[in-house]
Amino acid sequence: MTENGNFKRRVRARAAKTGESYTTARMHLLPSSAEDVAPEVRRLRLAVAQTTHADDPRDIDKLRRSGQEIRLLMRQARQAGARLVHFPEGATSAPNKRIMSEIGPREIGPSDWRRFEWAVLREELDATRRLARELELWTVIGSVHPLTEPHRPHNSLYVVSDHGELVTRYDERLLSNTKISFMYAPGSIPVTFEVDGIRFGCALGMECHYPEIFSEYERLDVHCVLFSTTGGSPATEPSFAAEAQGHAASNSYWVSFSIPAHPGQADPASSAIVAPGGRWAAQCPTDGTAAISVADIDDNPGDLSRPWRRKARSGLYEPHRVAGDPRSDGRDMF
Repeated sequence: MTENGNFKRRVRARAAKTGESYTTARMHLLPSSAEDVAPEVRRLRLAVAQTTHADDPRDIDKLRRSGQEIRLLMRQARQAGARLVHFPEGATSAPNKRIMSEIGPREIGPSDWRRFEWAVLREELDATRRLARELELWTVIGSVHPLTEPHRPHNSLYVVSDHGELVTRYDERLLSNTKISFMYAPGSIPVTFEVDGIRFGCALGMECHYPEIFSEYERLDVHCVLFSTTGGSPATEPSFAAEAQGHAASNSYWVSFSIPAHPGQADPASSAIVAPGGRWAAQCPTDGTAAISVADIDDNPGDLSRPWRRKARSGLYEPHRVAGDPRSDGRDMF
């Protein structure tokens, strides 16, 4: 491991032990002569994508078109200078619960995964992986991940490196009632990976409703969470996007919000990137078309809110609590 890699490992070890942010731990480990030097800002151009919604994995032509669209957007992202492109949940195919139901389509029951054209999906994923290598572009794709029978598949995000290697996979952990009852096996762990010094976490589906997912990634020192979804019901439901903004603001990191395009719907949500303060830094068009949008994100080295919030949660206030004062204990007086 390089000297720089060893230093990063020492910083993360200290942060894990002390609860400090990565930036604070790094400053403590820098040589004294460098203490007054501002930390180097690491940056990365991120592209967020919105794709055409496809929900029938029995249809080979639709699976092919989804793959072709993903690769078209990858090329656009690379032309825009992106280092990483982030796609929605089920970008390859987001199977409809009624199409997959073995007693459907009128009733929703256990999914019959034999209906999925798995071989075609694999071919499209392999073509996408090869293009990622050609473009030298990190690519994060929403897809269904089959398990060994008789287990249900995972609902997943594949992380493909700029060398075209599948480096990791995130599986949705907190599933909707329909997904856990009839469709998928839940995942079990958070997943992080690093590109050019920027640390990413992954979230999926309806997990924006669970702040513990996002606070966990804050503790894991990520600089950006990639959240992929198909949206609420209806797809114009604004809560998902609003919650993404809230998580970015409360955790002081970037959030990439990727959702399929929904043509023909009034005021649909669009894919976007949220800055650490909660503002939209980039947004795809809301006209229902497949598109990308880009923003230059960084590791937010001058941020003071994350270390302060960690300190506040670590028992900071206990020595200052007042006990036995009737003016404090009594709540029926001015």
